[in-house]
Amino acid sequence: MPYQPRVAILVPAPGYYEKWQPAFARKAAALTAAGLAVEQRPWTDPGELAGFDLILPLFAWGYQRDVAAWYGLLDRLEAEGLPVANPVPVLRWNSDKAYLAELGAKGVAVVPTVEVAALDDAGLAEARAALGAEEVVIKPAISGGADGTHRLAPGAAIPADARGRRRLVQPLMQGILVEGEMSLFFFDGRFSHAIVKRPASGDFRVQEQFGGRESDWDASPAARDLAAAALAAAPAAPVYARVDMVGDDAGALRIIELELIEPSLFLHHAPDKGAAFGRAVAGAVTGLVAAR
Repeated sequence: MPYQPRVAILVPAPGYYEKWQPAFARKAAALTAAGLAVEQRPWTDPGELAGFDLILPLFAWGYQRDVAAWYGLLDRLEAEGLPVANPVPVLRWNSDKAYLAELGAKGVAVVPTVEVAALDDAGLAEARAALGAEEVVIKPAISGGADGTHRLAPGAAIPADARGRRRLVQPLMQGILVEGEMSLFFFDGRFSHAIVKRPASGDFRVQEQFGGRESDWDASPAARDLAAAALAAAPAAPVYARVDMVGDDAGALRIIELELIEPSLFLHHAPDKGAAFGRAVAGAVTGLVAAR
C-alpha cells in the first residue's frame, strides 16, 4: 500500500466558543481528496508532532488571546525543526499587524495606520491628525475576529479596554460600509476565488458573529495585482493565503489585512470546492519529503 502522508491541523482548545467544525470538515475533505491523512490537535496542547509530514495551524483560533502561548508554540515548532505550512517565519511575521507598515514601505497600498504604544487622549489626537481623519478604527496589533476593535466617532472617548494599551489607529474606510470588504484566496501562489463580506446595517465589522454576510465576488485585475504584490512582500511564499482589502474614500483598493495563519478560506465559494487548496498542501508535503 502506498504511503499516505500524515497532516496535523491545529484546532482550538476544547470548549472554544466559536463553531469551527463545519469549516474544518471542508478543509479536511479537500486534503483527504488530495491523498493526505488528516488528524486534529489542539494548538494549545498539541502533544507529540514529530510523526507528521506537515503541520497546518489552520484553526489556531484564539491565539490573539494567549499571545505568550502562541509565540511559545512557534518557538517550539522552529526549535524542533517541524514541517509547518505556512512556514514559522511567515506565521510569526503575520501575527502582528505591524507588518502593514512594512508592506507600505515596500510600496504596497495599505490602509493608513498609526501605531500608538500606549493609547491615551494625546496619542489618539496625534493619530487622528496624522491620518487626517476624525472618525477612526482602533484595534490591537495582535488581534483576530475583530476582538478589541472599535469604531470611534469624532470626539469619542477611548474605550476602557484600549486605554493605555498598544493600539493601531486607522481611518474608517468608507468603502467597507458601501461595497464591503473583499477577500482573495491564493493557493501555492495561484488565485483561486474571491468573496465580498458586508457588515450588518449599522455595523462596520464584517465577521459572521456580528451579522456580516458574504457572497461571491469577481475580483478585478487590479485587486489580483494588489493581492499578489502584498504576498510577494511576505518573508516566504505562503502555501495558502487570504488577502483582505477595502476601498478608500477615492475608491482605490487598499490592503487591510493578510491572513496567513488561520484564515477562513470559504472553500464552498471556490469553483473547485477546495481542490486547489488540497493540491497546494499535498505539493508542500511532497516538496518537504523530497528535501529530507
